[in-house]
Amino acid sequence: MPNLLAKKPLSALLSEAKQEGEQTLERVLGPFSLTALGVGAVIGAGIFVLSGLGAHYAGPGLMLSFILSGLGCAFAGLCYAEFAAMIPLAGSAYTYAYATLGELFAWIIGWDLTLEYAMGASTVSSGWSNHFIEFLRIFGLKMPLWLAYDHWTGLRAATDIVARQFVSATNPALLPGSQEFLLKLDAVKNAQTPELLSHAHQLLNAPHLFGVEIGVNIPAFIIALIITTILVIGIKESAKFNAGIVMLKVSVVLFVLGLGSHYVNRANWGTDWHSYAPNGFAGIGLAAGYIFFSYIGFDAVSTTAQEAKNPQRDLPIGIIASLTICTLLYIGVAAVLTGMVPWREVNIEAPIARAFLDKDLGWASNIITVGALAGLTSVMLVMLLGQSRVLYAMANDGLLPRSFFASIHPKFRTPWKSTILAGLLAAIVGSVTPIDDIGKMVNIGTLLAFVIVCIAVVVLRRTNPDQPRPFKTPGIYLGGLLPVVPILGILFNGYMMYKLGWINWARLIIWLIIGLVVYFFYSVKHSKVQAMPAAMTTGRPMVKGVAARE
Repeated sequence: MPNLLAKKPLSALLSEAKQEGEQTLERVLGPFSLTALGVGAVIGAGIFVLSGLGAHYAGPGLMLSFILSGLGCAFAGLCYAEFAAMIPLAGSAYTYAYATLGELFAWIIGWDLTLEYAMGASTVSSGWSNHFIEFLRIFGLKMPLWLAYDHWTGLRAATDIVARQFVSATNPALLPGSQEFLLKLDAVKNAQTPELLSHAHQLLNAPHLFGVEIGVNIPAFIIALIITTILVIGIKESAKFNAGIVMLKVSVVLFVLGLGSHYVNRANWGTDWHSYAPNGFAGIGLAAGYIFFSYIGFDAVSTTAQEAKNPQRDLPIGIIASLTICTLLYIGVAAVLTGMVPWREVNIEAPIARAFLDKDLGWASNIITVGALAGLTSVMLVMLLGQSRVLYAMANDGLLPRSFFASIHPKFRTPWKSTILAGLLAAIVGSVTPIDDIGKMVNIGTLLAFVIVCIAVVVLRRTNPDQPRPFKTPGIYLGGLLPVVPILGILFNGYMMYKLGWINWARLIIWLIIGLVVYFFYSVKHSKVQAMPAAMTTGRPMVKGVAARE
């Protein structure tokens, strides 16, 4: 019988981290590149898109929602930093779980990270497409709806266009975008009359395949393939490309803060708690659960551990610095957005760009659209980078076919086969699937990973207390008894998981069941750890100084 809780010895992990050669990843990333990867992964959909949805849940309290999400990530990020410095291997939370909780938990978290990275990239590619379509409109160009969206999203877009035309024609005195206009628009769309649907299908004008309307998000498909090509060519080239994009999008965010601050009306923030948080703390918590997607990706920095020049020093810097920078920018943008526009009137699809359009600043809105495109591009790059590295680590352990997933390109020194597979998966899913449901699945999967890392750092402190730790998570114990930071990480991230609702819990459970089928039918039979002597995989404390001598 296999030992499902067999742990991968730290001595084996540290030995792998020291390996060099043509079949290993190239160490070229410094602290600036790692921080840029973190910022590149984080600033994107959340700040340019999801802030609108969050405002409708939290009101001006959206600022607190970003703080709540940021704190959950900060507590988990400190735990990630300790692991990343101690075990500088690709694989992130998967590798950390293998060393502390055992193989079954490692497989669960590795499978779960696929939900975060590959599906996250799919979600972002769809969001990128929406902003690309807006970018084309600057030049007066339009794409057919059935080529610009997946079928369901394209039909919704067509329905929205027809409904807007109807409301404008029957209520010419209403200002488009006003609250009254939006209420009438919702009433028309919710009615779903046969006439409305008929006109929407005519506007969509989609071809049929076997009698069924089809729609393919071509921009989402193409951008995913372009990013995949860049990642295959090399990590150094990918890091340079990402750094350039990060500088552009951070400049756009600072532009939003600088210009937007001149149009802030403090009355929009409210005068008391009820007006500041119209749905109470429950609304702030719900918004935090949804906008948590804004922070997804900082943990991808740890997946590049085998490509960092000095991982023990630079990985904690990259993780903590990127989280700090992004949280401050998020809070500032939330303050400007809810100060420029009353929270009930914040646009959901493109909240920041629309806020500037409402102030007759069309040129500024165009700049923001370019920044959003840049932001979403770098998010996709880092997510696909993280996915391929997790698959690489799992394959090296025998849990996935090594000949495919751990294959290193002889020239580019990248895991090219797994990168191409992850890119194709993101391209296909992003081009035919609606963005909303995938995004919620990504959130709950990532939150689960954060909770497990917070647990694992405490476990390893007890099972291997003498293991050298170049970076130590502060506040692990209060008075030698209570692991404060990990417990706060578990509570904050667990609360946000709870707020996402039972439907997303059901989706997560189904996804994990599929993963367990793969594990028991393939992975457990090919696992390298299962083939080790039992005494090596029990996770007993190491003799003091052994790891240091090795």
